[in-house]
Amino acid sequence: MRSVGEGGVVWLGGGMEVIDAAAVRQVLDPGALVAALREAFAEPGRVVVPEREHYPVDEALEATLLVMPAWQRGGFVGVKVVGHFPQNRGRGIPGLFGSYLLSSATTGEPVAVLDGTELTRWRTAAASALAADSLAPATVGEHLLVGAGNVAAAIPACYAAVREVGLTRVWSRTPAGAEDLVARLRAEGRPAEVAPDLREAVRRADVITAATSATSPLVLGEDVTPGTHVDLIGAFTPTMVEADPALITSASVFVDVPEALHEAGDLTGPLRDGILQESDILADLSALAAGHHPGRRTAEEVTLFKSVGTALEDLVAAGLVWEAWSGARTDLQ
Repeated sequence: MRSVGEGGVVWLGGGMEVIDAAAVRQVLDPGALVAALREAFAEPGRVVVPEREHYPVDEALEATLLVMPAWQRGGFVGVKVVGHFPQNRGRGIPGLFGSYLLSSATTGEPVAVLDGTELTRWRTAAASALAADSLAPATVGEHLLVGAGNVAAAIPACYAAVREVGLTRVWSRTPAGAEDLVARLRAEGRPAEVAPDLREAVRRADVITAATSATSPLVLGEDVTPGTHVDLIGAFTPTMVEADPALITSASVFVDVPEALHEAGDLTGPLRDGILQESDILADLSALAAGHHPGRRTAEEVTLFKSVGTALEDLVAAGLVWEAWSGARTDLQ
């Protein structure tokens, strides 16, 4: 057994490796991930994605266990296990923790265990960037991040693969969290500042990305100006909501996968109330990636991308990390 590099990867002889969060960050290229997701989404059926399973762990804690498998013949089979503990935000720790098991789809032999939390945040951000390439305005003077958690922190690097952003502004319920993320973005060489007033920041933004665990609307339709692209990626259960019905019913709505219509509170509420119809959803990410839908059609159009995540993204990201790490490991030998 030996450790290689600063990422904390442990190479267990010639067998399965454990790739921790630092190693995922070390080898994963955001632009390459956006490109790999574009290719995978543009070819539906290439990756088999069964429906994810949700298991209630503790009702008092609102805790849920998610199991997300996917595989590609001749490639990899992967399973992500995620624990969603929303009350963790009161403990000062992330609300999501996950692990990802990557195996050969030819022999079933385990290849690696990856930090599923880190993998999730990068694939989520990359999927949003992929959608934004079709939906966001060509010029992004201001990009507002609603939320300052792990996923929000990955958004700017992924968006840089598809748009040049002038200024990133960060709003958070916890001002210290916003200040911390702004400092990290500035350290990466990205212009950034704290947005002290959410509604004022929404009115100014060209692109809005909400990545929170909110259960009541944060982004209001009356504040979103014409031509804005809104990216809702935090709410992935029927009880979670980041935007009000006024925004959902006035925007051109796109989803990552059809399951979003039944899993995301931003959509399930308006659908239940009859103010939104399934036919109002214009396209999913596969249609956008394949060019079957043009995406943004006018400069004044308000576009909205609602994602809940899919195991396809996890498998693509895990495979990319494994290939990059394998190459780095070979160079070090």
